[in-house]
Amino acid sequence: MTTKDERRLIQQAREGDLDAFEALVRLHQRMVYGLALSLTRSHHDAEEIAQTVFLKTWRGLKTFRWEASLSTWLYRLTRNACTDHLRQNRKRSGDRSLEDPGLASLADQAPLPQEIAEQRERQQALMAAMEKLPEESRAVLLLREVDGLSYQEIAQTLGLSQGTVKSRLSRARRALRESLLADGNLLAESPSNHKEGGMAP
Repeated sequence: MTTKDERRLIQQAREGDLDAFEALVRLHQRMVYGLALSLTRSHHDAEEIAQTVFLKTWRGLKTFRWEASLSTWLYRLTRNACTDHLRQNRKRSGDRSLEDPGLASLADQAPLPQEIAEQRERQQALMAAMEKLPEESRAVLLLREVDGLSYQEIAQTLGLSQGTVKSRLSRARRALRESLLADGNLLAESPSNHKEGGMAP
């Protein structure tokens, strides 16, 4: 399906067309379910999260901002839903006490406000560069660098061969590096310039 076709379906779904929305669900359900499964390691939880994500998508389509692709939006919704789900599970299992000495030690290691601001600027530059990537490249890069999935897991999540995953990842890293360099957000000698380097600037 072309980007133009998908935008047409999105517009129709925004106007209440259930058939158009079902077509969007069929188009993206493998990615949503696969990502949820990779993060929760539970088929039951992945199915539940996928249903939640598409329900939120249906309710939120009217506020969908066209500057991001639908797959990017769904990816964020799915990751957030998984985070909420895992957090709730931890609460049911019992959180560590706030008086735990280990937590106090972590507080002492907290970054300074200036460091937080600098990190936020780097993340914003990184996300802006990510948005410039083709959808297929962005998905592979996020699953590898952000979620830490193996090539095999990415291949299963996106329904691709491992060879395709590796080639798309290589192209995505190169394009991202060039974009960050062009915008002055990455030093030429950065370790991420290496073939297997990470994507953070």
